[in-house]
Amino acid sequence: MSTPKLTVRVARKTLAADGICCIELVAANDAVLPAFTAGSHIDVYLPGGIVRQYSLCNDPDETGRYVLGVLSDPNSRGGSRAMHEVVLEGDSLEISVPRNHFELSPNAQQHVLFAGGIGVTPILSMVHFLARNSQPFKLHYCTRSKATTAFVEPLSAAPLAAHVTHYFDDAIDAPKLELECELKTLRPGTHIYVCGPKGFMDWVLGTARSCGWPESQLHYEFFAAQAPDLSEAGSFDVRIASSGQVIHIAKDKTVVQALAECGIEIETSCEQGICGTCLTGVKEGRPDHKDLFLTPEEHDLNDQFTPCCSRSLTPLLVLDL
Repeated sequence: MSTPKLTVRVARKTLAADGICCIELVAANDAVLPAFTAGSHIDVYLPGGIVRQYSLCNDPDETGRYVLGVLSDPNSRGGSRAMHEVVLEGDSLEISVPRNHFELSPNAQQHVLFAGGIGVTPILSMVHFLARNSQPFKLHYCTRSKATTAFVEPLSAAPLAAHVTHYFDDAIDAPKLELECELKTLRPGTHIYVCGPKGFMDWVLGTARSCGWPESQLHYEFFAAQAPDLSEAGSFDVRIASSGQVIHIAKDKTVVQALAECGIEIETSCEQGICGTCLTGVKEGRPDHKDLFLTPEEHDLNDQFTPCCSRSLTPLLVLDL
């Protein structure tokens, strides 16, 4: 089933920091946009058939606009380059309705947020929501320099400034994030939220786990993944549960690619195992999980996988298709 699309207009495009543009989208007919919750993202359909996901970073209470922050990535696969160089004010774009895989926990007594670089975008919508609803929170925001720090002005002004600590790598006298000390002093009932470059996220999540934080209180969203090493990948078969059709997956093909060649389309977006768009049920067999979307506990269940990048540890996977 394809994702419903909305037509929006680029109402404003500005520079949020060095290398980061801020894009404000409004409905093409200036109508109210579908509501979203803190941590949500949208798919943006760009020229050339590119589909990329971007977090909504404005207050979810706003109903007339969606605000995106987009980093100019020198290793861009086309998405950030298009957003920076091709998309202009006044342009029309197609987007998906908002979805959320990075939600605030309603059971948390306190929220502690860690943002690295452009990872602040979903965190910012959380900050707006928490401040507006007078919920206890604090944000640790790590960037290379003040010049490359997006949304530094609203985060440095009332009412948000009292909850935010900035860490600039190039500032000699700036505070350094003492992560282990911070995590060891958090009270029970605290939930942790992390977004940013993979190295930053691995550091925060790894330290939290080593300090005994349960997975149920760790929330995270990856922006990009390293391409899985398929140099030693083997081949396997998948069977479509509804039809019994068996399809061979060669070692140089993804499951999505092999199924598409047989006329079975699975909707994808990131193609890196990050977004969960292609998530598919598994009825038999054991997947070789290579995604960053499912939690370790969900991996252990082996009842679903991401066919855009994951493979199989058994000769056959039976898919719930």
